[in-house]
Amino acid sequence: MVFTNNDARKVKKDFPLLQNKIQGKSLIYLDNAATTQKPSVVINTLTHYYEYLNANIHRGLYPLSEDATLHYDQARKTIASFINAQPEEVIFTKNTTESLNCLAYTLQDLVGKRNEIVLTQMEHHANLVPWQQLAKRQRMVLKFIRMTKNFLLDYDDAKQKITKKTAIVAFPFVSNALGTIIDVHRLVTLSKAVGAYTVVDAAQAVPSMPLNVKLLDVDFLAFSGHKMCGPTGIGVLYGKRALLEKMPPFQTGGDMIRSVTFQTAEWNELPMKFEAGTQHIAGALGLAAAVQYLSRIGMPNVKHWEEELLRYTLDTVKKVPGIRVYNPGHGKSVGILSFTLQGIHPHDIAAILGNEGVCIRGGHHCAMPLMDVLGVHGTARASFYVYTTKEDIDAFVVGLQKVQALFQK
Repeated sequence: MVFTNNDARKVKKDFPLLQNKIQGKSLIYLDNAATTQKPSVVINTLTHYYEYLNANIHRGLYPLSEDATLHYDQARKTIASFINAQPEEVIFTKNTTESLNCLAYTLQDLVGKRNEIVLTQMEHHANLVPWQQLAKRQRMVLKFIRMTKNFLLDYDDAKQKITKKTAIVAFPFVSNALGTIIDVHRLVTLSKAVGAYTVVDAAQAVPSMPLNVKLLDVDFLAFSGHKMCGPTGIGVLYGKRALLEKMPPFQTGGDMIRSVTFQTAEWNELPMKFEAGTQHIAGALGLAAAVQYLSRIGMPNVKHWEEELLRYTLDTVKKVPGIRVYNPGHGKSVGILSFTLQGIHPHDIAAILGNEGVCIRGGHHCAMPLMDVLGVHGTARASFYVYTTKEDIDAFVVGLQKVQALFQK
């Protein structure tokens, strides 16, 4: 069954915040690449945890703690199944950023004498700055795969940049600023041919499409709960078990320890080796609830609907004079549309639309080097999700016309 606009209208009713009005106007939420809204089932899961399950996990020898542990461990299994990983390969973190920082501090022991890290020009700062810092600490060299004029990755350039000197190839599955979907299989194949480790920033991909880490054969993959209907403060680092076992812990203390003397300590088994201190237990349960919610809708439906909304939007914005779109086009992008309006700052576009109840983002989108490549200080960005309707897109376009009319006075 094909997911339709009517289905999106029904899904929207599951999200309490989307029923609100802003300054008396209907809320049109198009900032989903920054964070998504939360359905009642996720909100209720968080409330239920604190009302009936709240206790620290793993070490408590009373029923409440044992029940909390059971739910936490089950949440990990649910999320692992969602990406076809083993539960011990799923490390709970705060978010994608912490997952990538964890790798930048723990992967260096595995790379040997190789001294090059290959990234792309499309990186979010979260998948750039940690590797910059690793390069400075270890005197490594950063290389960047170019972007084409059509906002796609230049795979010919990737072949030139990924060599036997390459230790790590880290790249986004989807550009948060452009929506561009990167051919993960192609980059993994190039990386494996030279023995480099692959790290995938999947913050914008896991929420938008079915994803199978075994089929992708990536070494590491990171994503955040809040971008896929889950709570803030919970994210995931996936890693192949054999690699995680070789790596040192990122932080120490708490559950990641098996035994301690005054002189030394022995680390716990996976995944606890990478989960120091009390974790965001409610967040893990909330993310599992979000995963179950999206699974009921069907990730192929989520992917299809974002593609359909992007196609509809690309067609609709053609009527807006002075608009310049930064997107590779239908079939090559998720539901993210970056654009500029001639003579109007992206912050002004976002602020004026905000007063109309339309929430978009304006600025560099945590991708300043990419903005330099594009030759702009920033863009305006509308991003869609499974609860976005075509009426929302229509209201967005009407808002853009109001922005232009205001600046033409």
